[in-house]
Amino acid sequence: MDLRKLKTLIDLVSESGISELEITEGEGRVRIVKAPATQTVALPAVVPAPIVAAPMMAPETGLPAAAGAQSAQSVSSDASASSTSGHVVKSPMVGTFYRSAQPGSEAFASVGSKVKQGDTLCIIEAMKLMNEIEADCDGTVKAVLVENGSPVEFGQPLFVIEP
Repeated sequence: MDLRKLKTLIDLVSESGISELEITEGEGRVRIVKAPATQTVALPAVVPAPIVAAPMMAPETGLPAAAGAQSAQSVSSDASASSTSGHVVKSPMVGTFYRSAQPGSEAFASVGSKVKQGDTLCIIEAMKLMNEIEADCDGTVKAVLVENGSPVEFGQPLFVIEP
């Protein structure tokens, strides 16, 4: 089969609605398969929920075994947030929660800290940007509800501030 015939067959397949053509001529055989047009489909982004393991509790204190005294006091569960009265500061974005500006430095706010409206409570890292989360009322920090370095979701309670 000559090249002109082959080119004509290829053009025929590409312009028509058929997806495959096979021709046998004498001892020669040609098979032309049209590749399906690729479709771009926008799929929703799926973000897996973080897996949080329950900390091992020290039998004598009932506190997390690996937690230091300060983090055991300041880290509280969402259950205690619902039973605790006061103003709840929620995360305005999805990201990673940090209590201080640098590892090893003092936390912006701890349980018992007096804060004023506009004071920085924590940092949430989102897409390599460090976002300072500020207190939206005056008062005393009654509970820190998230552990340092933990992922947080939009609207997740972070702090309880008692006016």
